[in-house]
Amino acid sequence: MAEQVTYAQAGVDIEEGARAVDAIKGAVHSTYRDEVVGDIGGFGGLFSLAAAKDMADPLLVSGTDGVGTKLKVAQMLGKHDTVGIDLVAMCANDILATGAEPLFFLDYVAVGKLDSQAMAEIVGGIAEGCRQAGCALIGGEMAEHPGVMDPDDYDLSGFCVGLVDRPKMLDPEAVREGDVLIALPSSGLHSNGYSLARKVCVEGKSADELTAPVEELGGLSVLEALLTPTRIYVKPVLALLKEVPGAVRALAHITGGGITENLNRALNSAVDALVDLAAWPVPAVVRYVCAQAGLSEEEALKTFNMGLGCVLIVDPSRADEVREALSAAGEEFFDVGTVVPGNSIVRYENEGRLL
Repeated sequence: MAEQVTYAQAGVDIEEGARAVDAIKGAVHSTYRDEVVGDIGGFGGLFSLAAAKDMADPLLVSGTDGVGTKLKVAQMLGKHDTVGIDLVAMCANDILATGAEPLFFLDYVAVGKLDSQAMAEIVGGIAEGCRQAGCALIGGEMAEHPGVMDPDDYDLSGFCVGLVDRPKMLDPEAVREGDVLIALPSSGLHSNGYSLARKVCVEGKSADELTAPVEELGGLSVLEALLTPTRIYVKPVLALLKEVPGAVRALAHITGGGITENLNRALNSAVDALVDLAAWPVPAVVRYVCAQAGLSEEEALKTFNMGLGCVLIVDPSRADEVREALSAAGEEFFDVGTVVPGNSIVRYENEGRLL
């Protein structure tokens, strides 16, 4: 008979997995909404759609994403409690572009070697992101991959499901010539462009260089600045849509591809967006990475968000209402341009003024 080889000897620690589940329960429960049915540990997460009964034509909206190579920055700094916010942000902000309210979120965490404390930090960040987005974390998966991933390595992905009433949905087809572009600022790089950022700011640098305060970054170290969590726009935008219904026609979440390749996704085939590059300040970390990479303004605009995380396309007759509502809520915003005739591209004026 062959000598017995247990699952643990193969590198998968079921007992540590059970400890990890116990360690995350509090964080998961902190995200629950009234619609959550049951608890974690079942074969599927349950969520009531009773709220949809009051809608004229309810639509479910879903989005999935990951964090990408920003995880390497977290691993270098040994700080794992913020990348979960990034994970939720990338999914929740995407479905927000339809005007949907995020309802629930599920995550997938793959690790080389399971550590219950590290898992509690990671899932704690995901739970914080869910609280910021107002959605419930109703399930997920922790997968241990010995022999496939390094023991200290991990990867994150997830998906979010939301709900919107079709008559109230934000829709690029509703965008018209003369509409105005009102943008909400980003918190930094968010979760895009990190392969480039790491190449020019991290690779070849010593630990001392990466953790020392940098004047151009406001006293933060390179790693700290790069690890700033992605901003989640759900609560301020949904509040705005409720307060000034019908004023916002469409919304662009500025992610990978920068302003150039995301704002156009909120346009229809009859219009362009004309963006004023002198209309807002570029965050220090974005300016720093662009300088380290020697990027041209054109290349930067299709790589990073350049300080704009969310762009609202607004009916010009209602623009003052939107500005007043944002100001009353304490939200910073920038008037960054207008909609002009065209064929669904992003154009710029005052070129050379951004960087």
